Amino acid sequence: MEFVRHGAGAGGAGRRQEVIRPTLTAEQELLAAGARLVAGIDEVGRGALAGPVSVGVVVVDAQTGAVPKGLADSKLISPGVRQALVEPIRSWCVHHAVGHSSAAEIDAIGIVAALRLAALRALSRLPEAPDAVILDGSHNWLTEEFDLFAEQPSVTTPPVHMRVKADQHCASVAAASVLAKVERDAHMTQLDSIVHGYQFASHKGYGSASHREAIRALGASDEHRRSWKLL
Repeated sequence: MEFVRHGAGAGGAGRRQEVIRPTLTAEQELLAAGARLVAGIDEVGRGALAGPVSVGVVVVDAQTGAVPKGLADSKLISPGVRQALVEPIRSWCVHHAVGHSSAAEIDAIGIVAALRLAALRALSRLPEAPDAVILDGSHNWLTEEFDLFAEQPSVTTPPVHMRVKADQHCASVAAASVLAKVERDAHMTQLDSIVHGYQFASHKGYGSASHREAIRALGASDEHRRSWKLL
């Protein structure tokens, strides 16, 4: 078993959380059942107060090799490890893409529909469509029908296979989470140099105490999800 240390508690004792290393078992089952290309899909930024929600897609096939060393759910590894995994993931998989939905779009259509819009954008950037999708969780927001914007990509959604904690157990989903997290974090860092006073580079739009204090002092910016309870 491998562990990562997550900070020290009030008494100074560190808390260790087990890191589960994902495999291609679920993907290989779908490939053996007839799929030629299997995509893992995961989202980041769903609970943030500002910035986009981002969805990563990583596609594998029967020839995809050993999982990149150190790959894990993006929430369980450090920023440095995530960044170092980007190129190994891109070289390892068959195809990859990340799609985004902006804060304004989240306000207009809601977070779940915005997730689907971001996923459709990511899928539309692939050179060929996957035959099956592994989606993290128990709610299939990818094929649920929503009243989206007219400019939504015209993409046929492949059959979706739900897996609870797929971001921890399925290598394609974990890889998708890493690519989405790195791209979204870079976007929030860039926003910090444009939209001043909120420290987006530090908290990446999530509801930290310093972020809420900045909103209290400055009000919401155009990058904030104004339909949300920000304070």
